[in-house]
Parts: sequence; structure tokens; C-alpha cells
Amino acid sequence: MNSTKIKKVVLAYSGGLDTSIIIPWLKENYDNCEVIAVSGDVGQGTELDGLEEKAIKTGASKLYIEDLKKEFVEEFIFPTLKAGAVYEGDYLLGTSFARPVIAKRIVEIALAEGADAICHGCTGKGNDQVRFELTIKAFAPDMKIIAPWRIWDIKSRDEEIDYAEAHNIPLKINRETNYSKDKNLWHLSHEGMDLEDPANEPKYDKPGFLEMSVSPEMAPDKPTYVKISFEKGVPIAVDGEKCGSVEIIERLNVLGGENGIGLADLVENRLVGMKSRGVYETPGGAILYRAHKVLETITLDRDTQHYKELVAGRFAELVYNGQWFTPLREAIAAFVDATQEYVTGEVTLKLYKGNMINAGVTSPYSLYNEEIATFDKDEVYNQNDAEGFINLFGLPLKVRASMQKNANK
Repeated sequence: MNSTKIKKVVLAYSGGLDTSIIIPWLKENYDNCEVIAVSGDVGQGTELDGLEEKAIKTGASKLYIEDLKKEFVEEFIFPTLKAGAVYEGDYLLGTSFARPVIAKRIVEIALAEGADAICHGCTGKGNDQVRFELTIKAFAPDMKIIAPWRIWDIKSRDEEIDYAEAHNIPLKINRETNYSKDKNLWHLSHEGMDLEDPANEPKYDKPGFLEMSVSPEMAPDKPTYVKISFEKGVPIAVDGEKCGSVEIIERLNVLGGENGIGLADLVENRLVGMKSRGVYETPGGAILYRAHKVLETITLDRDTQHYKELVAGRFAELVYNGQWFTPLREAIAAFVDATQEYVTGEVTLKLYKGNMINAGVTSPYSLYNEEIATFDKDEVYNQNDAEGFINLFGLPLKVRASMQKNANK
């Protein structure tokens, strides 16, 4: 492993199973190197409790806990929301755009600490290894990267637990409830165990499975109305009350979670080539995506709206693949920002047992003109004009039909 040159390592540390055992593993395999743990707070909540004590006890020299929530929301979530980017039609990219903001801060700390290497706990089968390492390469191209899952002898999560028990490392999980989870302000993902078989229905009603939401069956029998205000595509208020960016998501998480909003069960195509099944809770995010899309229906012209839908798919792929800090992602984001100049207004949604039902939209820049759209008599649209338009629009069809008729004589 060429451990002689590695004296100080900065570890992306969550305190979960993988990174908990990586600290002693690094010290064992890299000549008792110094390990500096870094945890990026992107809204994990209580998962950060007791983390410093645990990191030090397991061999880290220190732990940085960096509050990245505001940066996460305003510089990563909102640009993706404005783009309307959804991966493969269902995934709202909760883990995908959390990795670059964490990795960027880890690089900054590693450079400040004079570290020889950065280490992460991502598996060799997943997407996160790419997301972390592309960000590291973008900001520290010469930094050595250590990825234990790609080089150690441990082959399964059960073997990880064995290692932890042998080294007296406390864990918050056990072998029976060993779902692989990732939580942040935006979402919670569930993978592994019975979910590895797509034939198995998720255990939504099992206590402790859902953490941000309730199953739609358990949601109230009475609908909840919520009004979201946007300015240039960015949410700024909930129910008429202006809020900070982080608070908006927190408030919508509560409302959405109570009403069973934002549950997604999907088999997705990972970047590394395999398919993976995951269950996601994104209650506030689902509400924001729906509201933003509704507002764009009255504030974007047809061609811009349709072209933006094409761009959204590419944007989602770039985010999913860890290519946040790339020229193409930045260029698409600049285009998106240009489209959002007049995406200002208010959207009301009715939340009911997992459903989001449109309940009204207004904007000072609305392109919807009731006088033109009406089925009643109007003075601004001459219906006779449609005949000439259809004749010209259908001319290629008419010419082709004539050709085929003559050719078949």
C-alpha cells in the first residue's frame, strides 16, 4: 500500500459502519498514520450526536464538524430544483448533490492541514466513490485518494460488523436492522436487506423504517393546503411567511412527511453499470419540485419550457454522475438561471395521503391570458386565422401524400 509516504490522512467521516472501522484500519495499514476526521453537516440531525467522542476513541486525532446546510441548499439544491432535474423520472438526487459539497470542504481542510491523502468509505460498487473523487480531483488534482472498500479484505457488511466488534467499536445498527441509509436535510435513502429483491414491497408500516414520513395509509383523512412563494425560481416563503432557505425545506419536510408525500421506490441505473433498488423519502423536496413545475407552466413560453425539459434530463445525469464541478454543468446552470428571470409567484398545493393536487397558481408575470384562452366570445383571437396556419403547417404532409398517390398509380 506504499504506507511510508502517508503520514496524515483526512477521512470523510459519518460515524456509520463503514467510516467507523476505517479509522483503526488506516492506522493498522498505514504505519499508525494520523487520521483527521471530517463530518459535513448537511442536515443529518441526531446522527452527529456523540460523533467527536466516538471518532477520538477509535483513533482519530481530531474531528471537524462543518455546518454546510446553507451552502448545500443555496448552491446545490436550489440550482438543481430550478433546472427541474430528476434522475430517471423519480430520483430527486438527495445523495447525489450532497457529496460534492461535503467533498469540497474536505479538500479545503486537507490542504489546510497539509494532509498526504484523503480517504472515503464509499464502496467500489456505488456512485458515491465517483462523486467524492471527481470533486477531489477538481480542487486538489494531485491529492492521493484512499478507498478502503477497493483494497481491503472485507467483503460484506457482516464482515464489517465482525471487524467493529473485534475492535470494540460501538455501532448504532445490528445485523437484523442493517439497512444502508443516507440522511440529509433533503432526503433519506434506504437500501439493502429485503429491498435488494424488487419483488418485495417496502415495509412502510414497520416501526422505524420511515423516518421523515408516514405511509399514505397513515396520513390524515383531511387534506393540508400549503402555499409556496417563489422569486426567480427560488422558494422564499411558506404560507405567506418568509423563511430562510434551510427553514423552508425543514418546514415542508414536516408538512410533506405528515401527509405521506415524497415516497419513491425505484430501481435505478448506477453509473458503474449495475441496477440498484432504493426507497427514498423526500417530502419537502417533492413539494418544491411540484410547485416549481406548476409555476413554470404559466411563466415560461412554450419553446423555453420544452427545451428546458430536455436540458433537465442532462443536468440530472451530470449531478447523479458526480460531475457537479464541470464546465457543462455550470453552463447548463447559467442557461437555467436565464430561464428563471420571471419564475416568480405563488403556488398552492393540496396534500392528501401521498398526493399533491394543484390548488391554484398566480404570478405577476403570467403568460396565461384568460381573454385569449376563453371558450367564450373574445376580441383578440380570430379563429379564421387557424385555417391558413393549418394549411401551411400541414403542407409537408400534403406534398408527401400527393407523391405517394402518384407513385402508386
